[in-house]
Amino acid sequence: MLLSEQDQFLSYNGEVLVFQLSKPEHAQEADDKTMNLCVRRMVFNRDTKLFVQKSSGVFSVRASHSKIEMVCCSCTTDSRTGIILPCILMKKKKWNNVKYFVLLLHSSNQFEQSFYFKLDYELKEDIRLFAGPSVLWRHANKLFYISSNTCVVQSAAVQLSSVVWTGEIVGEGTVVLGIRTACLPETEDADGFSVSDRAIWGSEFFGYAIEAQKMLSGTCFMPHAYGRVVSSVYICKTDRLKKQLQISLVAVTYKNQLIWFQGGVPKGVCELPYEKPCLVKTAVTSNNDLLFVVSFASGNTCVVQRRDSLQVVSKWQKVKCVLVDDFIGSGSEQLLLLFKDESNTDVLSTFRITDLGEVNYAGGINYKHDVPAAEGLQENGLLTVRALETRLQAGWTSVRELQQHLGLQKRVILESCRALIDLVEERAHILPSAKEEGLVSLWDDVENPPHCLSKETSLASEVPEHFTEELWQRVVGDSLVVGVKLTESFYLSLSDVSLSLVMDQDFSSISPIIKCQSKICKLNKAFSALTVSSSQIEPPPKKMKLDLHSRNDLRKELPKRSSRIQLDGAKTVTAVTSLSPLLAFHRVSCVVLLHARKQNHQHDSLQQSKRITVLCGKILLSLEDISNGRYSVKMLRDNSYCTGSVEDILAVLAVSVRFSFQIVSSDCTLTPVISWLLGEMECTPFKECQDNIFCHKAGNVHGTIFNWTLKNPFEGILTIFCRNLTVLFQCLHSLTTVLPPSCSVKLLRSGSKAVLTEQLALALEKEMLTFKNSLFLKETKAENSLTWGNESGKKINNPPLASLLDTEEGVQQFRKKLQNEREESVRSMNQTMNGALYQKTALKIAEAQLSSDMIVWRLS
Repeated sequence: MLLSEQDQFLSYNGEVLVFQLSKPEHAQEADDKTMNLCVRRMVFNRDTKLFVQKSSGVFSVRASHSKIEMVCCSCTTDSRTGIILPCILMKKKKWNNVKYFVLLLHSSNQFEQSFYFKLDYELKEDIRLFAGPSVLWRHANKLFYISSNTCVVQSAAVQLSSVVWTGEIVGEGTVVLGIRTACLPETEDADGFSVSDRAIWGSEFFGYAIEAQKMLSGTCFMPHAYGRVVSSVYICKTDRLKKQLQISLVAVTYKNQLIWFQGGVPKGVCELPYEKPCLVKTAVTSNNDLLFVVSFASGNTCVVQRRDSLQVVSKWQKVKCVLVDDFIGSGSEQLLLLFKDESNTDVLSTFRITDLGEVNYAGGINYKHDVPAAEGLQENGLLTVRALETRLQAGWTSVRELQQHLGLQKRVILESCRALIDLVEERAHILPSAKEEGLVSLWDDVENPPHCLSKETSLASEVPEHFTEELWQRVVGDSLVVGVKLTESFYLSLSDVSLSLVMDQDFSSISPIIKCQSKICKLNKAFSALTVSSSQIEPPPKKMKLDLHSRNDLRKELPKRSSRIQLDGAKTVTAVTSLSPLLAFHRVSCVVLLHARKQNHQHDSLQQSKRITVLCGKILLSLEDISNGRYSVKMLRDNSYCTGSVEDILAVLAVSVRFSFQIVSSDCTLTPVISWLLGEMECTPFKECQDNIFCHKAGNVHGTIFNWTLKNPFEGILTIFCRNLTVLFQCLHSLTTVLPPSCSVKLLRSGSKAVLTEQLALALEKEMLTFKNSLFLKETKAENSLTWGNESGKKINNPPLASLLDTEEGVQQFRKKLQNEREESVRSMNQTMNGALYQKTALKIAEAQLSSDMIVWRLS
């Protein structure tokens, strides 16, 4: 069978219908006044890998000086029976009269003329066949349609420039999607954003329901901005949520893009390999992959796959037609590509059937000469692909389960944050039930609060009513510093102190806990700054535990003189956090919480501690206050002094990093150091503590704090508090230019060697006492290890060994004594310990070892 350019192809129930117009074989019998519309049903034979003719049919049309043409064909629903049938639109043109008639093809290959209509013009733009059967077209920017039920041409009350899709939408009937010039109402309505959008782009995307004769808002399909560039649309899924249309569709544009829209919002975009895309359709393969088949005006075709993202997976050139159906009878869809081949004019001679997976058949290949080995290899390849797909699906399942677990974890964290805020503000907090969270309770829900709440209440009563003297905040660069000054009596009873900031607002999408770094700064001659943050440099993988009871040992390092500033500095705890994330909320209120361990000294020298959380107050931070410099640090010169307040000094210390250097000169004194500080570095001492000086030099080093302590004229300790390592290197580079060449500069880890050695001795002593006391914390009587166990409870006399062995009674007594000693030894080796007591003992031992290991690392 020879093909012509006017032949039409249509897929129907896995078959390929080929429609052709031809003259009868015996032209003299029809007097050249008859044209035949022939249809051939072609099916794919999987044995021969070729298309064969299943049946055929003919419909004769009287020509009589008329020109007969096929306009288009499609599968539409017959409204009389609800059955989908092939439908063909025919045109008969005679002079200036144009007659159109619609034919239906039944399974018996019989053609039925459904209806006809006459026009004084030809149909050329946006011709569509849809259920009824019905015909829709565009002419002079107006929309016209006719149905088999009315057989009357009707005009829709809408002006449009193009039609991009026609089909059925649940609840709306037959809907036409198109693009028209923006129609702006005189007054602003509820759809204000849509009006402004239309005014900007000058065009709008809209929907028109034919049966209801009403307009549908285009924003539920896609934004108006895309209306000017869309050339074709395919609706993949429609749904209704609270009477609102939820549409998922894919569109191709004149910008050579394929865009995925969901709920009117673009969700993905893919660049197409060719220009002028004109049609898009979908296919669902055996692997449940959704493929978008895009046809171009140049005759090219490409396939876009949607998994994690949209991407072009295959493309072909010189394609005459692309059909989507189940051609091989596998239960899923495949693509049938018919190629242009001038050398072979047979029907369906050059083709390819593929689903971009295991199905791949091509016309023109001699499958009969394939060797069995090749078939075996292909079968093994298919099995391998299926196994890999199974593993991939299992991986996706694991990913989804992990995502669900992370979502649950996030909800638990947010609920814990809300409970923490309610606890510190003394509000009742009601936890959601396990059913509400989608969980299964492992125990029966009880109405009474758990015992731990009463324990927390009693613990809170141990906190003094007035434990804070002041709550302040400062802004240093891009950091927010919050300080809490504690009373002396309360501070001395605490250890492991830190602050945390919790946003007071209720944010459902983010955690209200603010990440911050806590420090305890002591204003003294060496500006000791102890950090309790996890970001401090420390020997891995251990973590430093701040023990404030060692403050008595640290005082030995400090000068004997003291001042009010030293006491205030020792009672201040600071928290540092990044400022810019908080300013994104413009105005934020934060709750300041203090976390610590409350110490109780007992007779065995072991410290029993309880975790406490105390509400210190609230701070309010706004962008307006930051712009006005309300919380800025003010370090000014006043008669050769720096006038910074205590809070300003502590804020600078909190955001700075501390470095100590030992400088030793063997040939000359170290007088150039103080000259360098006061001269080149432009430093001035603080008015409150004159041994520490502030750098006013312009540039990166501005704001650096120095402390210079001379042990003797040839040795001193220089302590630098700077923002970062760059500033440190600049200071050291400037210092080396004024020091004599014979000077040596050594970095000190923390503190002097003498003080650290003393601290190590105390730590080792504490560790030894912890071991000793832990060995005797047993649930047995102490006297068992001190006396011989006998039933009478009396101690056995210890006469000389020789006298015991002289008599028979003495030998028996010695045997009894030896047996008791053996039994006691066995009992001492088999003693047991309660699990909670063992856990408590192990924790004490670990804390003692951690403290001594930390000091050893600082000494190394």
